[in-house]
Amino acid sequence: MICLVIGAGIVGLAVGRALALRGHEVIVAEAADGIGTGVSSRNSEVIHGGMYYPAGSLRARHCVEGRRQLYAYCASHGVPHARIGKLIVATTELEREAIEAIHRRGVANGVEGLELLDGGQARALEPNLACAAALLSPETGIVDSHALMLALQGDIEDRGGALAFGTPVEALRRDGTGWIARFGGAAADEVAVDAVVNAASFGAQALARATEGYPEARVPRLVLAKGNYFGCTGRPAFRHLIYPAPVEGGLGIHLTLDLAGRMRFGPDVEWTEIADYEVDPARGALFTAAIRRYWPGLPEDALFPDYAGIRPKLSGPGEPAADFMIDGPAEHGLSGLVHLFGIESPGLTSSLSLAGDVADRLGA
Repeated sequence: MICLVIGAGIVGLAVGRALALRGHEVIVAEAADGIGTGVSSRNSEVIHGGMYYPAGSLRARHCVEGRRQLYAYCASHGVPHARIGKLIVATTELEREAIEAIHRRGVANGVEGLELLDGGQARALEPNLACAAALLSPETGIVDSHALMLALQGDIEDRGGALAFGTPVEALRRDGTGWIARFGGAAADEVAVDAVVNAASFGAQALARATEGYPEARVPRLVLAKGNYFGCTGRPAFRHLIYPAPVEGGLGIHLTLDLAGRMRFGPDVEWTEIADYEVDPARGALFTAAIRRYWPGLPEDALFPDYAGIRPKLSGPGEPAADFMIDGPAEHGLSGLVHLFGIESPGLTSSLSLAGDVADRLGA
């Protein structure tokens, strides 16, 4: 079976790998000139535990299973990563109730090792922390996302698959039991394939609308949420990732560490209608106030604008967080076609599990 995967971010590459491992001929088409230039290169690089998401949801299922698969994959492929753990902290009684609810949800989702701590126990782990209580997630970690994508690309190519850069897919039409994909770019052309996976992230909805026979009513709206990040000067003040109680649209302005131990904070949630990656230095005041709730010792002028990412969400302000949407033949009735919508956090963590699900839905 010839399979076309559209989008060479982490999820698209994982899907391409899963299909190649099952013996199929794989083409990964990417509009940009390299892998992971969008959402996949502008995130926190966190391997999530899986305790935030409603039991039975696609996010819960794929985050927990994907995490387990991802740690094993990184170990077997030499991808730099570290299982450093995370503390979700409460600074008020209301937030204590919130993290207790996260703990219950995590247990229901099968997340291993979760432990509720009082303030003293949390400070014993992180002396610079200010909190009334915390939830410890020892399974949370960090990963070099670019090294991960290179490993996935290598797996695809080792099994005869190909990546086509500068190759935007503009439309899909039926061709008997298969599909004809129309490409734009410098080498505009058409190609016949047996199966298509739309992992185009921000472009997923537009491509779905350009898919012959796919009902317009099935295409969800696209909501853009910008997440800004600030770096921090000085030596690391923490050994674990530090997260506040979640906020609308995200997990709050949290402290992450990269594999070199450098601290960075973010993302916040800035609802937007354009893909603007500039970080406004004035947002530093908002970051400082949020960070000092759990790290009162944040030095003056330690923060500096770093980078921003845009998340392709399916829900907006004031709405419950939407689940991943995987629309395959069983849902829409068109053989050999899977559209992926709203694959944002925890998309990186979930990628290998999502890929297996997509391949199953194609009957591959």
